Amino acid sequence: MTTIALDSMGGDHAPRAEVEGAVSAAQELGVKVLLVGQQDAVKAELARHPHRGLPLEVVHAPDVITMKDSPAQVVRKKRESSVHVAAKLVRGGEADGLVSAGNTGAVMAVSYFVLGKLPSVDRPALAAPFPTSRGTVSVMLDVGANVDSKAVHLEQFAVMGEIYYRAIFGTRRPSVALLSIGEEEVKGNDLTKETFSRLKGMHINFAGNVEGRDVFAGVVDVIVCDGFIGNVALKISEGLVEHMIKMLRQGLGSTWTTQVGALLARGAFKDLKKKLDYSEYGGAPLLGVKGVTIIGHGRSNANAIKNAIRVAAELSRAKINEKIEQELGAVATAAAR
Repeated sequence: MTTIALDSMGGDHAPRAEVEGAVSAAQELGVKVLLVGQQDAVKAELARHPHRGLPLEVVHAPDVITMKDSPAQVVRKKRESSVHVAAKLVRGGEADGLVSAGNTGAVMAVSYFVLGKLPSVDRPALAAPFPTSRGTVSVMLDVGANVDSKAVHLEQFAVMGEIYYRAIFGTRRPSVALLSIGEEEVKGNDLTKETFSRLKGMHINFAGNVEGRDVFAGVVDVIVCDGFIGNVALKISEGLVEHMIKMLRQGLGSTWTTQVGALLARGAFKDLKKKLDYSEYGGAPLLGVKGVTIIGHGRSNANAIKNAIRVAAELSRAKINEKIEQELGAVATAAAR
């Protein structure tokens, strides 16, 4: 049975959302979940749910990481935090993956220093799913693990993103594109131009450049960019979705005619909300570290936690790290010739 270590103290609604999500995952997914956190708080929450016979286990971790803690402080001083203990369970082989909705910088730092990076990876990258107008999902990476990147890093992001997409979405040969300011090869800065040259010579389904307007269009499966640009794109997208839904509610409730229209279109709006709901996608994998790390949104609800556990289990079963090592090794060999 696949075992996932869950940071039960990380999210804004911890440990309530984490425990509820873990119970659902154990019931529906056939995954064993190690609930890592302050034992009394986790057990008290667990007692609120029927869980007899489910593969759930509480692992005590006395320290809690807050959103105000710096990554450096967490690595040095909070070595008994729920994130640290969960990562050590993965490193020791007691768990196959780590899930946390806590402080993103802290989770990345702990994963990097406790688990270590894969030998063939220069820099791990965060991969985030974006729902598209075609009803599919595009994945963008990096969305924040690296502020500055070189072309060789983006080349590795492309390979890791392509493998991740195959593992989670089942597409045999995903299309990969580079985020730039124009579709033409000559458009962009020095980084995108050099990366374009590298990607077009690789054995991936490289579709060239895409622009920001293409992110939600579903024209490609994997979109590659540096972490600074990717994080800005991610935060703008999250803010846009929230404000769009808020403006729709305000507009549809302004007059009796719009209220009637909203009632008639309720099914369509419900479907749209589900497509835009981050909780359906679980979280962002930190690709390139040993083991599997999934970082969820701080506001993750139980559904998001359950789906983050699902993604962690699927990546572990797909042996994603072995595939990353194999394919990046082939890229390095080809470059050396």
